[in-house]
Amino acid sequence: MSDFPVPTMPAPPVSVVGLGQLGGSLAAALAGAGRPVTGWDVDPAARDAAEDQGVRISQELTGVVVLAVPLPVMGSALTGLRIDPGATVTDLGSVKVPVLAELGAAHGDRFVGGHPMCGTERSGHTAVDPGLFTGARWALCLEPGTDLRRWLRVAEIALAVGAEVVPVTAAEHDDAVAAISAVPHLLAAALAAAAGQAGPLALSLAAGSFRDGTRVIGSDPAFVTTLVEGNAGPTAAALDRVRAQLARPWADLVADGHAVRAAAVGRRPVRVPLDRTALLALGRAGGAVTRRLAAFVEGWVPEGA
Repeated sequence: MSDFPVPTMPAPPVSVVGLGQLGGSLAAALAGAGRPVTGWDVDPAARDAAEDQGVRISQELTGVVVLAVPLPVMGSALTGLRIDPGATVTDLGSVKVPVLAELGAAHGDRFVGGHPMCGTERSGHTAVDPGLFTGARWALCLEPGTDLRRWLRVAEIALAVGAEVVPVTAAEHDDAVAAISAVPHLLAAALAAAAGQAGPLALSLAAGSFRDGTRVIGSDPAFVTTLVEGNAGPTAAALDRVRAQLARPWADLVADGHAVRAAAVGRRPVRVPLDRTALLALGRAGGAVTRRLAAFVEGWVPEGA
């Protein structure tokens, strides 16, 4: 365990590439906490907004480099920038298996895939919120080849901005996120489109249920399309499960869905060693890491897990 960075060691600087809602919020939160943070974006307005939040603007990247850019440009985001060859590289992308294949090949064990489960239907630098990550789950990929020391450095960033870290593999992440993110976007689109077909009277009567059920499809259509098509296999499987549910007797479906949504889940505190198997077991049990110690992490799992 002596090879692991310990909490008393100086934290490495953070460099954020892409200063829209997620990247800009992360950079602003870190800067507000006194963490050395550099940012870059191709949009001058985004750079100016980040600089106003205390972020140093530079094309020289070091420490932990965070790619907060759209999935289609993830592989080219560092082109033309100067990156320290020893830097750890992570990302905030909503799909992990394709990103791992591309960036893992480029950066080897320096790459740690990540995905904070937060954000809104808004986008761009005008949607930046330094409190965006508070209380959010931040999925952080632990593959067989992941350097656990680098994984810890990325985990420390997530914890520093108030998130809880969920250790996962890329494949596990994509299966889970298909069910709770990609499918809800498709269902929101279907609900909105069907209501539109019902006519102007239906839309004029729409209230809270319709608003809440369609909120996420207010997101940029290009983002949603990339989200679902980039994770097509798991999304199709998750959508099939929804179709099977809709085919059930309605009373049974309503009762079972209500039970899942209304279930109160308590938390049991745990301490987990810095070991890949133990950390993944925590994530698979539905738990998360909340604090970094020298040779352990502290966190929680659901009661009964």
